[in-house]
Amino acid sequence: MIETPQIVNTADQLTAYIHLTIPRNEIQNVMGPGIGEIMATLEKQGVVATGPWFSHHLKIDPGIFDFEICFPVKELFTPEGRVTNGHLPSVKAARTIYHGPYEGLGEAWSEFDTWIVSQGLTPAESLLETYLTDPFPNPDPSTYRTELTRPLL
Repeated sequence: MIETPQIVNTADQLTAYIHLTIPRNEIQNVMGPGIGEIMATLEKQGVVATGPWFSHHLKIDPGIFDFEICFPVKELFTPEGRVTNGHLPSVKAARTIYHGPYEGLGEAWSEFDTWIVSQGLTPAESLLETYLTDPFPNPDPSTYRTELTRPLL
């Protein structure tokens, strides 16, 4: 289930990120280690994430995920290993919150994209999923909240 979407203007955002291009079915194998790698790099350099982690999908392909695992930060840091600095420029975007397990994200995106088009808007190819709840201390998927953001052309 998604909340009523809104049109927003996002703010410029510095990020710490790892870029990955993987087969879709590998997502569960790379996400945890990637998050840990970014967190360790930031902690080592005394840089604090300024919000929840998110994935920035660069283009949509049914079989391949071309995306970045990101944490928002306020300052640049020294790139290390796969972790580097990034920047998301401000954009006009559609945004909603999805309630439910990660397995339902595909259906949520479909519902959201249908709403965007019904409003006479054109979505960009990229999209962002911000994971507002942490599943590790709370394993009940019905309580998960994921913010869906789709830049608009």
